[in-house]
Amino acid sequence: MYHKPVLLQPCIDGLNIRKDGIYVDVTFGGGGHTKKILEALGEKGQVFGFDQDEDAEQNIPEDERFTLIQHNFRYLKRFLKLHGIKQVDGILADLGVSSHQLDIPERGFSYRFTADLDMRMNQQGQQTAADVLNSYTAEELQNILGQYGEVRNAKTLAQALVRSRVQREFKTTDDLIAVAEPLSRGNRAKYLAQVFQALRIEVNEEMQTLKEMLEQSLEVLKPGGRLVVMAYHSLEDRPVKNFMRHGSFDKEPTKDFYGKIYRPFKLITRKAVVADAEEIKENSRARSAKLRIAEKNVL
Repeated sequence: MYHKPVLLQPCIDGLNIRKDGIYVDVTFGGGGHTKKILEALGEKGQVFGFDQDEDAEQNIPEDERFTLIQHNFRYLKRFLKLHGIKQVDGILADLGVSSHQLDIPERGFSYRFTADLDMRMNQQGQQTAADVLNSYTAEELQNILGQYGEVRNAKTLAQALVRSRVQREFKTTDDLIAVAEPLSRGNRAKYLAQVFQALRIEVNEEMQTLKEMLEQSLEVLKPGGRLVVMAYHSLEDRPVKNFMRHGSFDKEPTKDFYGKIYRPFKLITRKAVVADAEEIKENSRARSAKLRIAEKNVL
């Protein structure tokens, strides 16, 4: 299976689908969420899917109500406008890397396989994980390892990576593992997963694109429209939570001249929705999922 959707029904319920509505799945992937949305729509409903990964083409449903836009969701507003759409009734985002991408060795997303250090979600993109490892300074590597991977000894690892590349450039996942593994000090799998996550986020500019998409969602959503976002680690969940609460990525809310907090959304979920034990048993990826739902306020 290309990718098994997590919290599928809560996501669909969260969109509060109208039969004739227009919806956007900004992380089309295997099309699991999109197919469920289409099932809930009437003949006049529409779904637009965004996915920059060429492999997603194989999952396009045979349905005239669906349109795939093969671009990063950071261009949400631009490409909807090109299709004559100014506002939509709901936006769904299932963040992170798909099971398909992790399980295809040659993509280089996982430490489980020997492969080129690629990690590009958009295979037409220029910068690879190897480029990052071979060109970034020790300080830059420390920053991305610490910030995006929460690697506890980020400075030590960054310095080791820079020393190693003097002798031999990084080309494969094995090259990276050879340097990182001796520094794992305990849980090897968790440590390597954090290192690979940090590089993947940097290569694909995931945090920047997430923030751009969220900001555009406010313009694109109709009043009363729903924003449904599922994150898999705190780096993604934190800006989503803050943006839904007060339209900003900062912990502190934005206030006007009179001290009134800016609240562009009504929270449908006060706390993140998480998977139950049964779903986690069936799909281990569900363990870290946090689903948040908000509705654009009528101003």
